[in-house]
Amino acid sequence: MSALFQQIGAVVAMTVSGLPSRFWASLTTIVSVALVVATLLAFLAMGNGFAKTVAGTGSEDVAMFLGTGTSGSELNSTMPGEAVRILEEAPGIARDASGRPIVSPESYVAVGAVRRAGGGEANVSLRGVTANAPGMRTGFRITEGRMYDPGTNEMIVGAGVVREFQGFDLGAEMQFGTDKWKVVGVFEVPGTVFDSELWADLPVVQTLFNRGPTVAAVRARLTDPGQMEAIKAFVAADPRLRIEVKTEKEHFASEARSLEAIVYFGWALAITLGLGALAGALNTMYAAVEARTKELATLRAIGFGGFPAFVGALTESLLLSLAGGLLGVIAAYLIFNGITASTLGGGFTQVVFDFAIGPAQVVSGVVLALVLGLIGGFFPALRAANTPLLKIGAE
Repeated sequence: MSALFQQIGAVVAMTVSGLPSRFWASLTTIVSVALVVATLLAFLAMGNGFAKTVAGTGSEDVAMFLGTGTSGSELNSTMPGEAVRILEEAPGIARDASGRPIVSPESYVAVGAVRRAGGGEANVSLRGVTANAPGMRTGFRITEGRMYDPGTNEMIVGAGVVREFQGFDLGAEMQFGTDKWKVVGVFEVPGTVFDSELWADLPVVQTLFNRGPTVAAVRARLTDPGQMEAIKAFVAADPRLRIEVKTEKEHFASEARSLEAIVYFGWALAITLGLGALAGALNTMYAAVEARTKELATLRAIGFGGFPAFVGALTESLLLSLAGGLLGVIAAYLIFNGITASTLGGGFTQVVFDFAIGPAQVVSGVVLALVLGLIGGFFPALRAANTPLLKIGAE
């Protein structure tokens, strides 16, 4: 057994030392695998960044009420003003120092915006809110300017909107329909979808967008998350409340699934490109085995078995693929990690997020590279293991 390991070690060392002599062919394989891995990581970084942003949004101790039949979308939800007054009396809702329920009725409207990069048009969320809205979002703070004045066409904008779209800088004026709005403040709720929104006074939004006294959603601070069952029972027992209720955390977790198709597409594209890289790897490895026929036959003639030759050839393929995988990971990290982008969220409006490459994405890229190396090197390695002894005499 020790002799076998010695043979394997000798063949692997010979294979590694011979790589510089096959520099251009090896480089082709490395670059092909790197492109496949970088392509996969671009899509995984998008999915991971979006998922982290959505997962970081919402709280377990905030109940969220939506109109029924809305598929969880605030854009399609409508609730009468009467429902807000009834929900304020629900059990388990926290109250402020004055004894008033901590409830935030909110409207939700999609308005047009123009991207900074490329000038493409998109929709962003304009949320009509009240004084309780900031307190519902942990980490909310005004970073520039001030809060809007109630009863005016003033708005504050999320930091993500300022980064991704034109015309929302502090002091800018925007026109939605026939009405002009002025940006008086920039806010952030780091790592959440709220950074992708515009906020204005609820009654003004209701009036100018013809929403009447209705709202899209109601948020309520709970005394503790365990009160959700009592609130659900309260809603179910009142026939006037035709609404859905869940924690805010649950609501946004469902939106994270909207990007799963993009991640699956990324895997499909990477596999398709991988087939092309695999064909190139096969050609490279077959050529390497062919060029080393005399060397391999000599080893066989002096007592080396076929298995060490198989391991040596397969090791070469795996090493080249691993190098390509690491190169692809480094390239993807430098190019994509941390860049700001936006995609369509659950309310048919844009969610601004940062691409994120984490350990799980790196592992996926390296595993894909090694799989390509394993498949690409297996059959050439078999050929190396079966190099006829007679060929040394022919040479």
